[in-house]
Amino acid sequence: MNPSTLIGMFASIVLLVSVLFFTAESPESFLNLPGLAIVITGTLAATFISYPLREVLRVVRLVGVVFRRENTYVRDDIKELVDMSRLWFKGDVRAVEEALEYTRNPFLRTGIQLVIANTKEDEIFDMLRWRIARLKAREHAEAQIFRTMATYAPAFGMIGTLVGLVNMLEVMDAGDLEIIGPRMAVALLTTFYGILLANLIFKPIAVKLERRTEERLITMNMVLEGISLITKRRLPSFIEETLNSFIANYHDEIRDPNVKTRKNKG
Repeated sequence: MNPSTLIGMFASIVLLVSVLFFTAESPESFLNLPGLAIVITGTLAATFISYPLREVLRVVRLVGVVFRRENTYVRDDIKELVDMSRLWFKGDVRAVEEALEYTRNPFLRTGIQLVIANTKEDEIFDMLRWRIARLKAREHAEAQIFRTMATYAPAFGMIGTLVGLVNMLEVMDAGDLEIIGPRMAVALLTTFYGILLANLIFKPIAVKLERRTEERLITMNMVLEGISLITKRRLPSFIEETLNSFIANYHDEIRDPNVKTRKNKG
């Protein structure tokens, strides 16, 4: 389980419990199935209309990414690149090909295969940059689906509000609160459900997927830099130091407050 997602879910539960039990006389007053059905059904319907079926179904599987901790295996990729650079520097092409059989990163595998095939450096970069751009575009579109759902949910909440108000106006002349009350509940709670789903589910999932894409792009650009250095036949030690700089974590890239300042001798 992703720890940040776990904390967010716990905070959400605390929020909803506080709303239900401390701000309402009866928790059941916040439960209105017709209003919830309007928001969920309308949002799903609009989403399926907006996007091809294959894209929507693929995105459903990505919801699991939000709940699990995804390892990027950056250090493993660095180790593999450095080990292969040593073999390539020695001219042991056969050993590099054998190492590729155990490489789990397809982007890294493709780059090394192009190097072994004596492909021109520009052509290697064009191919790998195209794959980076393709991944970025695909995953951006996936996150955009959830942002679109976050836009639809409040809109259908407002539609439910209008439906509830129309139904309430029809029976207002009767003056029966037992009839007016449920209509008013639909009118108010559908907007509540729409805003809640948009800001507590759809938008957070979109942001999480976008952050995942950013981390994956950093890894791919690191591999691209490693492939570039290998084609230039740089020393493995230099390659290792360069790749480690991609994952080095500095609190402040401009100023290190922990370094002592030199005192001027008067």
